[in-house]
Amino acid sequence: MKIVHLCLCGPYNDDWGYQENIIPKYNKKDGYDVAVITSVFINSTKDEGYEQVSPGEYFLEDGIKVIRIPFENFFITKIAEKLRVYENLYEKLKQEKPDLIFIHGIQFLSICDVIRYKRVYPEVKIFADNHADYVNSARNFISKYILHKVIWKSGIKSLVPECEKIFGVTPNRCDFLIEMYNIPKQKVELLVMGADSERIDFDNKDKIRKTIRKDLCLEDDDFVLITGGKIDEGKNIHRLIEAINEIADNKLKLIVFGIPSEDMRDIIDNLSISPHIRNIGWISSNDVYNYFLASDLAVFPGTHSVLWEQAVGTGLPCIFKKWEGMSHVDVGGNCKFIGEGNVKEIKTVINGIYNDTEKYCKMKEIALKKGVSYFSYRKISRRAIGNKSIES
Repeated sequence: MKIVHLCLCGPYNDDWGYQENIIPKYNKKDGYDVAVITSVFINSTKDEGYEQVSPGEYFLEDGIKVIRIPFENFFITKIAEKLRVYENLYEKLKQEKPDLIFIHGIQFLSICDVIRYKRVYPEVKIFADNHADYVNSARNFISKYILHKVIWKSGIKSLVPECEKIFGVTPNRCDFLIEMYNIPKQKVELLVMGADSERIDFDNKDKIRKTIRKDLCLEDDDFVLITGGKIDEGKNIHRLIEAINEIADNKLKLIVFGIPSEDMRDIIDNLSISPHIRNIGWISSNDVYNYFLASDLAVFPGTHSVLWEQAVGTGLPCIFKKWEGMSHVDVGGNCKFIGEGNVKEIKTVINGIYNDTEKYCKMKEIALKKGVSYFSYRKISRRAIGNKSIES
């Protein structure tokens, strides 16, 4: 079977650890012929923002074909980019002849080319997902009432009857589909983001833990917290660092990874001048799993990122900021939630776990028993294409 993944809602970086990278990877491992059609934009690894690469076709190391297509040139460039109108998408689909199309993100105007293809080739199955919610989208009048309620909704309305399922990758993103676009509830299903099972080296966990802790001058009996990602103000990582510095326990340490935004750089750098903090900068998506294995507790006191699901999928107990519609990361007691996310509250929740060994051990047991299985991308990739057989 030929599967084409469409990643046309934003940038796409080869071999990163995002959902649009890992689901195609496991589809390929399951024996399918896989291609990705995406834009010419990638996330910058040097700073915030995007970089542009050349259009064209090439293969990744695992044999997945990547096709990068530009925006339509008869539009004003900024308009084509904003509305995501792509050149020759229909022709590229005809070239690849997919049996199944998976759309990562449904907010692009060229979705009409996908609908056209389905109507010409009705035997093709289409699945799609949504990564938009009220936190990252529809936050002003133009975005909510023009882009989402008019432009995106018009294309999505036509997609619905042609689509098997439209997944929300979190519960609140399922709600967004129903409330914003009036998609029937029976068409919407939760498909969680997860962890790249193959990259988590549980067999060598002890060795990885010792090596990383030695490199970071951490003792084996230190209680190590970890946080990171795109460090902007909304992530509240500066407040977490403040909390650890105020607790000032010699055995309590915090690893921080990632690149701070411009407005947070000096704040994070200054707070990290502390014996309790290990600020290690940017690390690759594959290395993130090793640092999770070397840690005892992940703490994410702000807005959501894919690292939440990756941490749970690594079997790591966690602390998260409580957001409506984000309860899926709790698989039965593996995590604790904070409300406001201020320094005092962060300190209270961390101390409640750190000073209660029985509570921590119970969280860890549940995280390993339930979190690793539920958030395994090997299984998620099969659910994504309607394969109900989710055994390893």
